[in-house]
Amino acid sequence: MKIGIGSDQNAYALKMIIIKHLEAKGYECVDFGSAEGECVLYPDVALKVSEEAAKGSFERGILVCGTGIGMAIVANKVPGVRAAVCHDVYSAQRARKSNDAQIMTLGAEIVGPALARELVDAWLDSEFQGGGSQPKVDLINEIDNKYKTK
Repeated sequence: MKIGIGSDQNAYALKMIIIKHLEAKGYECVDFGSAEGECVLYPDVALKVSEEAAKGSFERGILVCGTGIGMAIVANKVPGVRAAVCHDVYSAQRARKSNDAQIMTLGAEIVGPALARELVDAWLDSEFQGGGSQPKVDLINEIDNKYKTK
């Protein structure tokens, strides 16, 4: 599986830990920045990853900033993208199982390396279950389509 990943400079170290973890498990990671020592604004990185996710350039995306909140806000502005802040295993699983989120966001100031690896694994091991959640995801897609400008 190909995974797009990005961070601002505050979350660079955690992003690199996640990349190393994913590559050790056989995932292909596409790093959208930031680079070591590079100062970037998280909306720029979130937008790059989210636009590529919406195009289908990779199956999943991971965004990391201080809290994960800003990245999620930006990612969810891109039609076709469902991003969820995940700070515990249950939310990571439900992001996929109930919401079919293709992007997870993490907060480097909230989640340490061991928990980040656990959350990424829980999220990647979960799949959308449809069922009672399907009509909700369909409605999210309808809302996306209503506001698409491109």
